[in-house]
Amino acid sequence: MAYETLECTQADGVGTIAFDRPDAHNSINARMGEELPDAAHEFVSDDEIRAIAVTANGPAYNTGADLTELSADGTDEAHVRSLAAGLHEFVSQLVRAPKPVVMGVNGVAAGGGLGPSICGDIVLAAESARFEFAYPRIGLSGDGGSTYLLPRLVGLRRAQELALRDEPIGAEEAVEIGLATEVVADDELDARLSEEASRLASGPTKGYAATKRLLAESLDNPLETQLANEGETIAELTDTTDFARGHAAFGGDEPPEFVGE
Repeated sequence: MAYETLECTQADGVGTIAFDRPDAHNSINARMGEELPDAAHEFVSDDEIRAIAVTANGPAYNTGADLTELSADGTDEAHVRSLAAGLHEFVSQLVRAPKPVVMGVNGVAAGGGLGPSICGDIVLAAESARFEFAYPRIGLSGDGGSTYLLPRLVGLRRAQELALRDEPIGAEEAVEIGLATEVVADDELDARLSEEASRLASGPTKGYAATKRLLAESLDNPLETQLANEGETIAELTDTTDFARGHAAFGGDEPPEFVGE
């Protein structure tokens, strides 16, 4: 599909979504709000895509809602609901995607852009990246999955600090507290994102998907339920082509060639 506010490409099993409103700091306007869930669905549902990469064009990653579309005169509720619906569906699909998702955060990720910057399985942060809650500055509460993701990634107390103090978090600190996975030099981010996404795209896709699901469920399950789910899942995966290939290559000199089946 062709998009006005996103640049979507695919190659070698990797689907890349890039926010593409650089002149507006990649803020989310009405059109992007409509396109985000479509782009996510396109790559999540395509079995040929075995890993998804998300990044942005220009010096900013995503600064949340385009405030030029808001009037703050009591008439914004319907528009904000619409923007939130599209953004939330985008984040939800990526979090639940049955394949790895890698973020390449190349600049400021603030407000509604925070959730889409930290919802991946791997988050690569350029040295210039900056993570900001930002909502207190305009008197609003968090969205975009930020109030769900922050406590799970950094703990409730630190999440409260980040949200209420609203102080920018640089790339190094983001890695230290668990918001991001790795710091990358600005001029190396694109290559590192491609390398990481390609590595995951060549892995055991069904095994990755099952592990993602189990990790997410563990936050709500008692131990006995989690153990039962682990046992059921690992047993089912023995009936996959990737397990057969991994088993055949185990102990040999060559790594297995996984096919995602």
